[in-house]
Amino acid sequence: MSDTIQIAALTVGAGHPCLIIAEVAQAHDGSLGTAHAYIDAAAACGADAVKFQTHIAAAESTPSEPFRVKFSRQDANRYDYWRRMEFTPEQWAGLRQHALDRGLIFLSSAFSAAAVELLEKLEMPAWKVGSGEIGTLPLLSQMAATGKPVLLSTGLADWSTLDQAVATVWGANPRGPDGALAVFQCTTAYPCPPERVGLNVLPQLQARYRCPVGLSDHSGTIYAGLGGVCFGANLLEAHIVFSRECFGPDVPASLTTAEFSQLVAGVRFLEAATSSAVDKDAGAVELAGLRQVFGKSVVAAADLPAGHRLSLADLALKKPGSGIPAAQLGSVAGRVLAHAVVRDTLLSEGDFLPFDQ
Repeated sequence: MSDTIQIAALTVGAGHPCLIIAEVAQAHDGSLGTAHAYIDAAAACGADAVKFQTHIAAAESTPSEPFRVKFSRQDANRYDYWRRMEFTPEQWAGLRQHALDRGLIFLSSAFSAAAVELLEKLEMPAWKVGSGEIGTLPLLSQMAATGKPVLLSTGLADWSTLDQAVATVWGANPRGPDGALAVFQCTTAYPCPPERVGLNVLPQLQARYRCPVGLSDHSGTIYAGLGGVCFGANLLEAHIVFSRECFGPDVPASLTTAEFSQLVAGVRFLEAATSSAVDKDAGAVELAGLRQVFGKSVVAAADLPAGHRLSLADLALKKPGSGIPAAQLGSVAGRVLAHAVVRDTLLSEGDFLPFDQ
């Protein structure tokens, strides 16, 4: 077991930046041109990786597979929908190359042994497993046997099912458990309400499997992802869509490109904030000049003659803070003026007679 994994040139895990994955899924609706457009959008948003789903209808489904949500007016059943989502091996190779050209890691979830074989030929650097496949242990074994890390989503798994999936990955990887795995907290709800996001599960996953952990978010907001980073997420996956008016079953659970850009910026902000310790004492020394600007001093509240014994009524607190500090107001009352002062004079020790006079 290892608290880091390697995905392409990036080390993922404790002490390293969060890997942010833009999940296209079926947002392209079977259009190769749209799929390529999403690669450009993911790069422009600042994502580290772009992820698709590789469906081969004849290898993964039957005509009796029901729709999760009946959304399509052109597909008689889910089998027809998966078939319409297919790209040829050459088209997948083109998508991969486009992603690499834009500085992105190319990932795609495989839903069949045939899809694993296709993606393995593309030298994909890691395997992302959707929640629905976590119980398909032969598929997990096939992925893990390549020696590449497996990224498990857990939206449909209890602890027992997840333990079995993790053990399968560890057992099939030729290197054993070391660097073989990352586990994602995921809730299979589209969109996912805040009370079901399960940020509390992230540290539980890390403690249980001692590997990098991630959040696969379906909330359709940037908030869950930002919270996930604060709860220790080493990877973050969110669906991306051009607009809320786009077609497809995942649109309500997706981020628009503008929102995805905000998410990336927020994650990087929080990483800098949480990794940089602030020393309050040292900071106070550095800000001494600003304290003089913003602080207040003890000043004369009116024109006062020499020899006048000061009362609280003779004093006021005003900016700047370069005179006697406001906190010492009480100690100034009772002092005797060595000379006349005018209203709003910042008082100093030289304005007073010695205590024995």
